[in-house]
Amino acid sequence: MATTTRYVSGMTCDHCVQAVTTEVSGIDGVTHVRVHLDTGRVDIESKRPVPDEAFAAAVAEAGYEVAG
Repeated sequence: MATTTRYVSGMTCDHCVQAVTTEVSGIDGVTHVRVHLDTGRVDIESKRPVPDEAFAAAVAEAGYEVAG
């Protein structure tokens, strides 16, 4: 099991949180996602490390950007 923390910018409401959660949850191997609206932090639990490109693509699909 791998745990990863990443950050997303542009989220302003619970709908934003749900959109990011849904898209990141769809990444192969991801088992749990927790998005923190106040900080933009995304905690990901997965069977293997999540590639940066897969995370960025999921966040873009949700309509947001990777922070940092």
